[in-house]
Amino acid sequence: MSADDEPTFEELVAALEAMTERMASGDIGIEAAADLYEQAQALHAEAAERLAGVQQRIESLTPPDD
Repeated sequence: MSADDEPTFEELVAALEAMTERMASGDIGIEAAADLYEQAQALHAEAAERLAGVQQRIESLTPPDD
């Protein structure tokens, strides 16, 4: 994790990938799969928010096309 104890974007993506692999394996019960799905939704929302923030930063640094 980063210095401020929040996961980086890359760590969020890695966690999502691990959750997806676990759910796809079929080795977990339906309740555990539902729990993982809920956690994945929260991580996805956080990752999407971070990505949007970075995109805005990049757009603010990019000169407009004339």
